[in-house]
Amino acid sequence: QVQLRESGGGLVQAGDSLRLSCAVSGDTFSIGDMGWFRQAPGKDREFVASISWISSNSYYADSVKGRFTISRDNAKNTLYLQMNTLKPEDTAVYFCATGPYYKSGMYATRDVNYWGQGTQVTVSS
Repeated sequence: QVQLRESGGGLVQAGDSLRLSCAVSGDTFSIGDMGWFRQAPGKDREFVASISWISSNSYYADSVKGRFTISRDNAKNTLYLQMNTLKPEDTAVYFCATGPYYKSGMYATRDVNYWGQGTQVTVSS
């Protein structure tokens, strides 16, 4: 069992930056990958970025590549998403997620076994 708690969301202007955090507790030994997804009103939940808990190999959606950076601190049991040059189209609820150790990567909702509650990010133009 894994529990995830996101924080760091808020209201910012286009071009600003935010850093989201996700605190993970529980059976952290079972984690293979961690990642971020987002969901805007009326839209499907979409992949944003993921990182291997062990190797640090990371993957990004094309829409955020070059602007967002995913990282993790295993000692602090925390996942981060540094979001720079934010755009209005980044507005969404952002969800932290984990995938089991036996899956090789996290690229879609089907790869997720645990979700956080989500944190709202709103970017005004």
